[in-house]
Amino acid sequence: MSKIIVNTHLAPSPVGPYNQAVLAGNTLYVSGQISIDQTTGQLVLNNIEDETHQVMKNLSFILSEAGLTFENVVKCSVFVKDMAMYSRINAVYAEYFDEASAPARELVEVANLPKYVNVEVSCIAVKM
Repeated sequence: MSKIIVNTHLAPSPVGPYNQAVLAGNTLYVSGQISIDQTTGQLVLNNIEDETHQVMKNLSFILSEAGLTFENVVKCSVFVKDMAMYSRINAVYAEYFDEASAPARELVEVANLPKYVNVEVSCIAVKM
Protein backbone atom coordinates (compact mmCIF):
# COMPACT_ATOMS: atom_id res chain seq x y z
CA MET A 1 0.00 0.00 0.00
CA SER A 2 1.26 3.45 -0.87
CA LYS A 3 1.28 6.46 1.43
CA ILE A 4 0.95 9.85 -0.27
CA ILE A 5 1.18 13.16 1.59
CA VAL A 6 -1.51 15.63 0.56
CA ASN A 7 -1.03 19.36 1.18
CA THR A 8 -2.53 22.39 -0.55
CA HIS A 9 -1.61 26.06 -0.34
CA LEU A 10 -5.36 26.85 -0.19
CA ALA A 11 -5.71 25.48 3.35
CA PRO A 12 -3.72 26.50 6.44
CA SER A 13 -0.22 25.09 6.72
CA PRO A 14 0.31 22.58 9.50
CA VAL A 15 1.57 24.17 12.72
CA GLY A 16 3.36 21.04 13.91
CA PRO A 17 4.91 17.78 12.77
CA TYR A 18 1.96 16.61 10.66
CA ASN A 19 0.49 17.04 7.17
CA GLN A 20 -2.90 18.30 6.08
CA ALA A 21 -3.78 14.80 4.92
CA VAL A 22 -2.36 11.38 4.14
CA LEU A 23 -3.69 9.14 1.40
CA ALA A 24 -3.12 5.48 2.29
CA GLY A 25 -4.40 3.23 -0.47
CA ASN A 26 -7.89 4.54 -1.26
CA THR A 27 -8.41 6.20 2.12
CA LEU A 28 -7.68 9.86 2.85
CA TYR A 29 -7.10 10.84 6.48
CA VAL A 30 -7.55 14.61 6.87
CA SER A 31 -6.06 16.32 9.91
CA GLY A 32 -8.25 18.49 12.10
CA GLN A 33 -8.95 21.86 10.56
CA ILE A 34 -9.66 25.11 12.35
CA SER A 35 -10.96 28.43 11.07
CA ILE A 36 -7.79 29.96 9.67
CA ASP A 37 -8.46 31.82 6.42
CA GLN A 38 -5.34 30.98 4.42
CA THR A 39 -5.72 34.08 2.21
CA THR A 40 -5.37 36.41 5.22
CA GLY A 41 -3.67 34.14 7.73
CA GLN A 42 -6.27 35.24 10.27
CA LEU A 43 -8.74 33.22 12.29
CA VAL A 44 -12.39 33.62 11.36
CA LEU A 45 -14.07 34.13 14.72
CA ASN A 46 -16.92 36.56 13.90
CA ASN A 47 -19.52 34.00 15.01
CA ILE A 48 -19.75 30.22 15.24
CA GLU A 49 -21.49 29.96 11.85
CA ASP A 50 -18.69 31.81 10.01
CA GLU A 51 -16.08 29.87 11.96
CA THR A 52 -17.66 26.54 11.04
CA HIS A 53 -17.99 27.52 7.36
CA GLN A 54 -14.26 28.35 7.28
CA VAL A 55 -13.40 24.99 8.84
CA MET A 56 -15.52 23.21 6.23
CA LYS A 57 -13.95 25.27 3.40
CA ASN A 58 -10.49 24.24 4.62
CA LEU A 59 -11.56 20.59 4.59
CA SER A 60 -12.96 21.01 1.06
CA PHE A 61 -9.67 22.48 -0.20
CA ILE A 62 -7.79 19.44 1.11
CA LEU A 63 -10.34 16.97 -0.20
CA SER A 64 -10.19 18.66 -3.61
CA GLU A 65 -6.38 18.47 -3.68
CA ALA A 66 -6.79 14.69 -3.35
CA GLY A 67 -9.46 14.61 -6.08
CA LEU A 68 -12.31 14.08 -3.61
CA THR A 69 -15.41 15.90 -2.36
CA PHE A 70 -17.61 15.77 0.71
CA GLU A 71 -19.47 12.92 -1.02
CA ASN A 72 -16.37 10.77 -0.42
CA VAL A 73 -16.31 11.47 3.33
CA VAL A 74 -17.23 8.43 5.43
CA LYS A 75 -16.35 9.71 8.93
CA CYS A 76 -15.99 13.08 10.67
CA SER A 77 -14.79 13.98 14.12
CA VAL A 78 -16.03 17.31 15.43
CA PHE A 79 -14.53 18.90 18.52
CA VAL A 80 -16.24 21.87 20.15
CA LYS A 81 -15.36 24.09 23.06
CA ASP A 82 -18.97 24.57 24.17
CA MET A 83 -21.75 22.04 23.61
CA ALA A 84 -24.24 24.92 23.73
CA MET A 85 -23.08 25.72 20.17
CA TYR A 86 -24.08 22.25 18.96
CA SER A 87 -27.21 23.21 17.02
CA ARG A 88 -25.56 26.19 15.33
CA ILE A 89 -22.50 24.15 14.29
CA ASN A 90 -24.75 21.30 13.18
CA ALA A 91 -26.83 23.62 10.96
CA VAL A 92 -23.72 24.75 9.06
CA TYR A 93 -22.21 21.24 8.95
CA ALA A 94 -25.45 19.92 7.40
CA GLU A 95 -25.05 22.30 4.44
CA TYR A 96 -22.03 20.28 3.29
CA PHE A 97 -23.58 16.81 3.33
CA ASP A 98 -26.65 15.21 1.80
CA GLU A 99 -28.62 13.92 4.79
CA ALA A 100 -29.29 10.54 3.14
CA SER A 101 -25.57 9.87 2.61
CA ALA A 102 -24.04 11.86 5.48
CA PRO A 103 -20.92 10.31 7.04
CA ALA A 104 -20.64 8.72 10.44
CA ARG A 105 -19.70 11.33 13.04
CA GLU A 106 -19.05 12.16 16.63
CA LEU A 107 -19.21 15.62 18.17
CA VAL A 108 -17.30 15.97 21.41
CA GLU A 109 -16.94 18.86 23.82
CA VAL A 110 -13.32 19.47 24.80
CA ALA A 111 -11.62 21.78 27.30
CA ASN A 112 -9.70 23.66 24.61
CA LEU A 113 -8.65 23.64 20.98
CA PRO A 114 -5.61 24.93 19.02
CA LYS A 115 -5.41 28.73 18.94
CA TYR A 116 -8.40 28.75 21.32
CA VAL A 117 -10.93 28.32 18.50
CA ASN A 118 -14.46 27.05 19.10
CA VAL A 119 -14.59 24.17 16.59
CA GLU A 120 -12.22 21.74 14.86
CA VAL A 121 -13.18 19.05 12.34
CA SER A 122 -11.21 16.13 10.90
CA CYS A 123 -12.44 13.56 8.42
CA ILE A 124 -11.76 10.31 6.64
CA ALA A 125 -12.69 9.98 2.97
CA VAL A 126 -12.54 7.08 0.55
CA LYS A 127 -11.82 7.11 -3.19
CA MET A 128 -14.59 5.09 -4.79
